[in-house]
Amino acid sequence: MPRNHPRPTRRAVLGGAALATLATAAGAGSANAASAAPASTWPTEFPLPNGFLPEGVTIGAKPYAYFGSRANGAVYRADLRTGEGTIVHAGETGTITNGLKVDHDGLLYLSSGSTGGAARIVDSRTGDLVTTYQLTDPTGHFINDVALLGDRAWFTDSYGAVLYGVPRGGAGDVRELPISGEWVQSAAGISANGLVPTPDGTGLIVVNGGKLYRVPLKTGEATEITLSGTTALTYGDGLLLVGHTLYVVQNRLNQVSVLDLDSHIGTATLSRTITDARLDVPTTAASYGNRLYLVNARFTSPQLPETTFTCVAVPLL
Repeated sequence: MPRNHPRPTRRAVLGGAALATLATAAGAGSANAASAAPASTWPTEFPLPNGFLPEGVTIGAKPYAYFGSRANGAVYRADLRTGEGTIVHAGETGTITNGLKVDHDGLLYLSSGSTGGAARIVDSRTGDLVTTYQLTDPTGHFINDVALLGDRAWFTDSYGAVLYGVPRGGAGDVRELPISGEWVQSAAGISANGLVPTPDGTGLIVVNGGKLYRVPLKTGEATEITLSGTTALTYGDGLLLVGHTLYVVQNRLNQVSVLDLDSHIGTATLSRTITDARLDVPTTAASYGNRLYLVNARFTSPQLPETTFTCVAVPLL
């Protein structure tokens, strides 16, 4: 796969054993494990830049949220303690950032949406572009969301039954994992969207057309997860996993379905639904302490330079 490596990263120079330990630990869960709970004075809603067209959000070990822009691929960082923020990666015209994840070494993994069929790695501290991976043809594909598992960042292609595994740190080749088994690919429109690692770290849970699938990394042979308490996760978008609890953001329904996974990841049982009057087509979620942070993409509003956007925090439990 064509790729560019402007400079070595801290992860790239780690020894093999240290890298394996670091990658496994990072891929074990999808939610932030920070022990300090947000103070009551931290804002539960804060603005994002006008016209930013946000969709993805990610939070690392520190109280900073990163948001990706569909307007130009930029990345905005907000301090959860104050709600104030700044652009840390400027992006460029014709670029999209749909989904993004921050690693514990400060690297951000960005998906390119409908532009370019690529994945980018950006240093969150400097804003520099570290590496670009060309995952597939520039047209006819939609690189939608990303999850970190083991030694790779895994990307969904909403228009193709395949997952792409990009080496964390930017050294190595892309792994293509065709999805087979019970997977049903849409003939028109979005199929694979949000994804998270399974609790045991052997595969990924992917939302597709209101259904959930478990996709093992060894085979790519998908198994549909049985839904209990609901018939479909309509408008399922971003996913967040906390232990065996799965949060499914349902964008145009302005809600988050909370499901309990059984030990075999064979059944997901709806336990409750999170709603909030401040939600306006939320797309993805990230957690910090006891809060769930949701980005309002406002797809049903005019997507103009003056359109306002917000991030909303609700109780996680």
